[in-house]
Formats: sequence, structure tokens, C-alpha cells
Amino acid sequence: MSFEWRPFTDLLAVIVDNRGRTCPVGDVGLPLIATNCIDPNNLYPSYQTTRYVAAETYRTWFRGHPLPGDILFVCKGSPGRTNWCPDPVDFCIAQDMVAVRADPKKVAPKYLFAALRSSLVQSQIDNLHVGTMIPHFKKGDFGRLSIPVPSARSQSEIGDFYFEVSTRIAILRETNATLEAIAQALFKSWFVDFDPVRAKQQGLAPAGMDDATAALFPDIFEELASGLVPKGWECIDLAELTKRFEGSIQTGPFGSQLHASDYVESGVPVVMPKDIVNRRASTESVARIGAADADRLSRHKLQAGDIVFSRRGDVERHALITEREVGWLCGTGCLLLRPGRQWHSPGFLSMLLDAPRARTWLVQHAVGATMPNLNTGILGSVPVVLPSPSILSAFEELVSVTEEQRSRNASMAETLATLRDTLLPRLISGQLRLPEVEAFT
Repeated sequence: MSFEWRPFTDLLAVIVDNRGRTCPVGDVGLPLIATNCIDPNNLYPSYQTTRYVAAETYRTWFRGHPLPGDILFVCKGSPGRTNWCPDPVDFCIAQDMVAVRADPKKVAPKYLFAALRSSLVQSQIDNLHVGTMIPHFKKGDFGRLSIPVPSARSQSEIGDFYFEVSTRIAILRETNATLEAIAQALFKSWFVDFDPVRAKQQGLAPAGMDDATAALFPDIFEELASGLVPKGWECIDLAELTKRFEGSIQTGPFGSQLHASDYVESGVPVVMPKDIVNRRASTESVARIGAADADRLSRHKLQAGDIVFSRRGDVERHALITEREVGWLCGTGCLLLRPGRQWHSPGFLSMLLDAPRARTWLVQHAVGATMPNLNTGILGSVPVVLPSPSILSAFEELVSVTEEQRSRNASMAETLATLRDTLLPRLISGQLRLPEVEAFT
């Protein structure tokens, strides 16, 4: 398959540009999408915003608005990140990004979106953007960006392929968000709101709970140093928990043990703070080392049920290690919490440490004025309200199903994303044809 390189601007019908102007915002109205809402791992922008635009501002202030099927393109901060505009477009866009509208007479819109995300184009953007502290890609340089343009039929096939795989990935991630919400709701009911205990205290049967499980909960509270807790539950800290269950808390390898030259393209994954996403370890940009280096650092190898914390920056984030990550390494910049071989419920401990109370505690007790830092002592001091082993076992039996499904879905989504992004430039260049790719995937 042959293709030509064409200037980006030659393929566009409209560029919606509101850069350089600060939009009046408030607490109500239409969401204002900023650059942090544009994620190349998603098809559509997220709504990570607390800024809103009034109806009158929406009508009169902006130079233009994106339409369904436009492409959001970040110009400043992380140049080249893109998202697709949904139908309907229920937001407006802030400065430091543009919305580009493909000219369908010259290029298939979905294909242009896929091409912009391909390594063939992203490498150009990396070479064209300017600025060392805050990189930015000038609108005036859009014409210097070259887009590979194959035949109209190939454009349609490649664009549809990219969207189909991306939609499957999105569904897997949405399913995981639902599974997480279910598990978190159960955790909150049992261990934050103490619903079963409160129900029994009033002489009622706990809602949605069988008699055998309900019998595990007390029907009265008692006052401990940590506050009011169900009678018979303990208040300890993580250091005591790991000691009791033969676990440990340790720091990941230091920089002197793991050098940039040790990283390889294919090898054993090393979980860094950037790889911690939604209580899981992500492989989307994970670094890897060879087997010999992994063996040299064997004390940092991960086991199922381990919890890896970010040691610097967002210190409240952690990843629960599943069977998939067994044998991977805890990386530099992380702390490794190993509850111990006798511990009953990895899911409980992970959700406990992800709850607002624990996250706030970690942030408040972290050291460092410029960047918060954790150490083993601080992490070991995190307070834990510990239920009976029988309750922990009952909880783990329920949530382990959703936790395992989340791990499978996350693994499938990462595999599809890797295949999509690896095959895309080969499809564009004609090294592969779509029937071959479909048979392979």
C-alpha cells in the first residue's frame, strides 16, 4: 500500500482556537475541559474539572466550539495528546488546546485521529515542540507536521479498526470502574458505616446479608482510642499488623542499585509510582529489566497480596499486587508493604488504605515541604481498625471475585492497547493489512 505525506493543515476544515485567553468561570454551568482532561489512553475527554462556564459566557466569549467528531489536540504541557469529541459535546474547551475538524473530502476523520496518535506522528510532535520547562506546540507549526495519508478505503478501514479496539478497551475500563464501585460500597457499608452492627443494634437483620454472615458481626459498639468501633475489633497500626502476620515494610531499591542502563525493552516489569493506577499496577509505560538484574534484586520481587506505595509525591496512592504481577519488582521511589503469609484479606487492607481517612492520614504525616515523602516508619504508623478473622474471610470471599475480574479486565485492556499501538504504524505504512491484523487479534 502506498501513501503520501501531507501537511496537517491541508487536511483540516476548521481549527477552533481559544488559546491565550482566560475564560470567566464559576461553580455552575457547562464543564470547562482543560488539558489535564485529555488522556491519550481514553477515546473521550474526562471531566476532571471544578470549573464551569455560564450560558451567556458560552454564547458570547468563545471564538468557537467543538462539534461531535472533532479532535481535541493539546498544545501546551503535553503537546500532541488527543481525544475524540463525543455526541453530544456537553463541554467547552479551555486555552492551551484546540479542536481540529478534519475535511472529509481529504481525509477520513477517524483515520486522522488514529494517525495523530500513531508513533509515526507523535515522534514528529516531540521533535517540533518548543520549551524546556513547559513544552508547547505552536499553532503556526501545524503546517510543518506531516500526516501519512493512504487510500480512502485504507483510511476508513484503519480508522474503524482503531475505534473498534479502543471502544473494547473503554468498555473493559468502564466495567472495572463498576466492579470497583461495588467492592468499595461493600467495604464502606461493613467497615466505615458499620451498617451490619447498627442494624443488629436496632434488632434488625442486616440488609442483603445471609444469617451466617450477619452472625459474625457484634451488635454493640465500644469506645477505643480511635473512636467508636464494633465491640471486639482492634485498633492497631500497620507495623503491628505486619509483625503479627509475619509480613514486612521495606523500601524499594535505591538508585545506586538500579541504573538507567539496566532497563531493557523486554524483561521483568518494575513497578514505579507512575505505574500505580486505580489500586493496580499498569504496564502501559512500565520499565523493565533483565532476568539477571531481577535476580540480583530478588528481595524486591513482588508476591500476590503485596501493596506497593508511591514513596514520593502522591504518597496516598498504592497498587494491590495480584497473581499477574508475581515476580515483578518493586521499583525505585516505592515502598513495599507485605501483610504476611497469615493475612486473611488483601482486598480489605487495600481498600482500607485507599479510604479517605487513611489517604488523609498519609498526606498529613508525610515529610518534606516541597514534595511529600513517606518512609517505612510513617507507613508503619498508619492506624488500622481490625475486624475478626472470620469477618475478614467473609469479606475476602465476596470481593475476591470482583478483584480477580478487575485484574483480568485490566490485563486484557493493556494487551489490546499494546497490540493496537504496535500495529497501527504498520497498518498505515502497509506492512500489514487489516485481514491479517483481525486474524491475529
